[in-house]
Amino acid sequence: MIMDGGIADTGEMDEAAKPGLGSGLLSRRSFLVGSAAGLGALGLAGCATSGGMSRAEAARLYAAVPEEKFPIPAVDVSKIDPKYYRRKVQYPSKEAVGTIIVDPSKYYVYRIEGEGIATRYGANVGRQGFLWHGDAYVGRKAEWPVWTPPKEMIARQPEAAKYAGGMPPGLNNPLGARTLYLYQNGKYTLYTLYSTIIPQSIGSGVTSGCTGLLTQDMLHLYGQTPVGTKVVVLPA
Repeated sequence: MIMDGGIADTGEMDEAAKPGLGSGLLSRRSFLVGSAAGLGALGLAGCATSGGMSRAEAARLYAAVPEEKFPIPAVDVSKIDPKYYRRKVQYPSKEAVGTIIVDPSKYYVYRIEGEGIATRYGANVGRQGFLWHGDAYVGRKAEWPVWTPPKEMIARQPEAAKYAGGMPPGLNNPLGARTLYLYQNGKYTLYTLYSTIIPQSIGSGVTSGCTGLLTQDMLHLYGQTPVGTKVVVLPA
């Protein structure tokens, strides 16, 4: 993946084949949420419920995950439009159970569960000019990956050069806790599904084509997604 304000191609990291910004000069927030202006003001207000889920229920769903290698903080669910909370929805599809469908026009990612049902996750997606669509598959997976900015990003944002050798895993790493890498015909597409701890990004176009889920949602999806899973990215 190539990004200006966010995630970039990862040079090395993963379970299957090693490919592949924190406080200070290059923060995770400025990379993930900021575009031309750095950190954008992405206030996403929200009503009290979504499909019967109260904000209190959402807070339990998106609670802290202290047992992770790098303890994951709870999500401030007040910063997310409740329509983006994870839930089961009716979603008729001819795709096989387990298939992932990305709908960038609605800022959703679906996992097909069968019998007309899917698990739906709120997402952030590529901004205009960086949208991609087509069929792919998960070619590799990574837990707490290293992040390496590609040369294209370093050319646009010279401050990223300090991570040319790779940024270690952690909460400030733009790829977050889990990443699914999309492939076509045996080749990495540079696009990923990654995890974010920035709730304001959900429901927005902030990346250069990649798709982010809240970390708690990505943990949920990642655990059910083996290498080889089909991914369909719809046109925006």
